[in-house]
Amino acid sequence: MTDTPTAPAPDGHRPLDVPQRALEVDLDQAFSQLLYRASLLQRLRAEEAQTARATQRDLLGILVEVDDALAALGLDRELVLLGRGAGIEATRRRLLGRLAKAGVRPMRLEGLAADPALTEIVGTEPRPGVAPETVVRTVVTGFFWEEEVLRRAQVVVATVPEPAPAGEPVLAEDVERALKPAPEQAAAPGRETAAAGPEDTGPTDTGPTEAEGEDGGPEAAAAPVNPAARATAAPPRARRKGTAAGSRRKRKK
Repeated sequence: MTDTPTAPAPDGHRPLDVPQRALEVDLDQAFSQLLYRASLLQRLRAEEAQTARATQRDLLGILVEVDDALAALGLDRELVLLGRGAGIEATRRRLLGRLAKAGVRPMRLEGLAADPALTEIVGTEPRPGVAPETVVRTVVTGFFWEEEVLRRAQVVVATVPEPAPAGEPVLAEDVERALKPAPEQAAAPGRETAAAGPEDTGPTDTGPTEAEGEDGGPEAAAAPVNPAARATAAPPRARRKGTAAGSRRKRKK
């Protein structure tokens, strides 16, 4: 068997000569090494991307805290009086605009149920007519970064108001006891009358008496007598008339 002569290549080109080492290379082993190097390079790039994203996340978290500081400065009365409030608010708007371009946006959670993945409950408030665990107030604003949670929000949630305490039943005995006067209260009017008696029955200044008008003697300075004795004793004029009549009878005799 004789070899068939090789036909010349068209256009006068001759085939390239294959080196002997190339013929001895194990293609399967070489391809496996190539895949290993490619996977190693891909893993290194993923780690670098992860590191860069973590660094970017930390930087965005710091910028969010700077926004909190600017918001607090905007509420400072001294800075507002000095005319710094407008500048602080403008700086804050620019910062929020940059954060929005980076994919950072604030959370709006009022009226929604508190999600532990998004919120941190820092207080409760009784709210009638509001479902429990509903966000009613945001203390610290939370932020999203693209599809991730950059910072959880600190919120106050609603709770069910406590029912008013039921009053104790009022017994009929308690009502009667409350309406019935106490013994001391019943005896008090008598004591007041007895205490006011001497004051009411004491001597009253009615001007000069008849004895003082006639004699003006020592009877005018006499001590006041008891009203009971005054009622039984005869008046001074009657006593004088009786004495004068007796002396006249003696003279006639």
